[in-house]
Amino acid sequence: MAKLSVVATPIGNLEDITLRALRVLRECDVIACEDTRTTKKLLMHFDIKTPTVAFHAHSGEKGFEKIIALLEVGKHVALVSDAGTPGVSDPGQELVSRVREHFTDEVTIEAIAGPSALAAAISVAGLRAASFMFYGFLPLKKGRESLFNEIAESERASVFYESSHRIVKALESLAARLPDDRRIGVFRELTKLHEEAIIGSATEVLARVIADSNKQRGEFVVIVESAH
Repeated sequence: MAKLSVVATPIGNLEDITLRALRVLRECDVIACEDTRTTKKLLMHFDIKTPTVAFHAHSGEKGFEKIIALLEVGKHVALVSDAGTPGVSDPGQELVSRVREHFTDEVTIEAIAGPSALAAAISVAGLRAASFMFYGFLPLKKGRESLFNEIAESERASVFYESSHRIVKALESLAARLPDDRRIGVFRELTKLHEEAIIGSATEVLARVIADSNKQRGEFVVIVESAH
């Protein structure tokens, strides 16, 4: 039977990959990658020679058709993103949906669990986040400010990803809306050499990030703790 394995890969430190993930990446017929160059660095590190194909947000219909065609002839496809768990803020979610619709019960879909920036940030935050809303990457323009209003007004904690290009603007939006007694956390470069957590009011965190340009580099998870 054809199989689609959704494989989590390290978000930074290569030692975080699981033994099961390594086995699946070796045993599968082909690895569908967000960026083949990024994934090949991981495969080379662990001496894995499985063929790769590109599958990413810009692959379009041909990308979906390519993966479905492989499954139709009984192949075992492993889906990976550049980092973390596929399907969380990437096109893996749509691929799994299409595979389920196309094959019903003819393809096994399995989760090869592992690293997630979302779970990693919450685990070291120490913020009130027993229940939270996850926004993934916020939109670049349309609807962005209304989402910040929603985050500020929410009783639940809020979590989102942000890039180095927009982290300062995101913190400015939060500082303009949140009271000083509601903490936020900015988690930078999780599991990597320059991993850092900055905790405080939005105003305090913004000031620290603006004061040191190094704190504006890398990939970010932002947590706004719950109101109570």
